[in-house]
Amino acid sequence: MSERDSMTGGAWGSIAAVDGDDALVRMDEGGCGRCREPGGCGGNNVASLLCATPRTFRVPNPDGRAVGERVRVRVLAGSVSRSALYAYAFPLLALLVGALAGSALAGEAGAIGGAIAGLLVGWLGLRRAQRRHTGDCRFQPSIRS
Repeated sequence: MSERDSMTGGAWGSIAAVDGDDALVRMDEGGCGRCREPGGCGGNNVASLLCATPRTFRVPNPDGRAVGERVRVRVLAGSVSRSALYAYAFPLLALLVGALAGSALAGEAGAIGGAIAGLLVGWLGLRRAQRRHTGDCRFQPSIRS
C-alpha cells in the first residue's frame, strides 16, 4: 500500500503564514473532513461547540506553499485512533491498576493514593511517548494538494 492510499481524506485550510520550512495553516473546519459524509463521526459539530475560533496548526511545508493558498491537511490513516487510544486508555488503565494495587495494600486510602499515583504514571508515560514520537512523520499532519 502506498503512502497516498494510507492517508485520511483530510480537511481543508488556508496558509496563514510561512515560517521557514513550516506553514501555519488555519483550518476551515474541525474534525477529519468527513463530517457531512455518510459514516462520518460528526466531529465538526463537537468541534464547533468546543472551539469557536479558527484553529491554526504548524505543518511541514516541503512544497513551499504561499500565504493564502488553500491546502488539504492529512494524517496517516490510523494515527488519530492510535493517538486517542494512548491518550485515553493508557492513563485510565494506569489509574485502575494503581487504585487496585493501593486498595490491596492499604484499603480505601491506599486506593485513593494508588489512583493518584497511577494517573501520574499515566501522564508521565504520555509525555514520554509524545517526546519519542515528536519527529515521527507517521504522527505528523502533512499538506497534500
